[in-house]
Amino acid sequence: MADENRFTIRIITPDRVFYEGKAEMVEFNTVEGEVGIYKNHIPMTMIIKPGILCITDGEEEKIAALHAGFVEVLPEAITILAEIIEWPDEINVERAEAARERAEKRLREKGPGTDMARAEAALQRSIARISVIR
Repeated sequence: MADENRFTIRIITPDRVFYEGKAEMVEFNTVEGEVGIYKNHIPMTMIIKPGILCITDGEEEKIAALHAGFVEVLPEAITILAEIIEWPDEINVERAEAARERAEKRLREKGPGTDMARAEAALQRSIARISVIR
């Protein structure tokens, strides 16, 4: 594969360097919508929204559940500072299903003191986890 179409991607969490390598394209969700980044993209920063991160390099595709953070895009590199990101084999499906059910219940009940934004974020995170492992 031609290196001229590839850029560097680095994903860092508070605990570890989650991923470091080359890619032809990276896709993820932001508060503005889903984005796909290729080499020579205009410089920008974005806020990440929970969803699936997809790293494509030739025929190889890696996916992970990306929950929150920031991204810096430069023409030759992308850096993601993630609060939480998980490979499929790091996700406990039973816990993710239980979290989804709790979040859906909170959203249905909308009782006094229910933080709707927090419940919606919890639902998005659980859906991202479940989607990555299926």
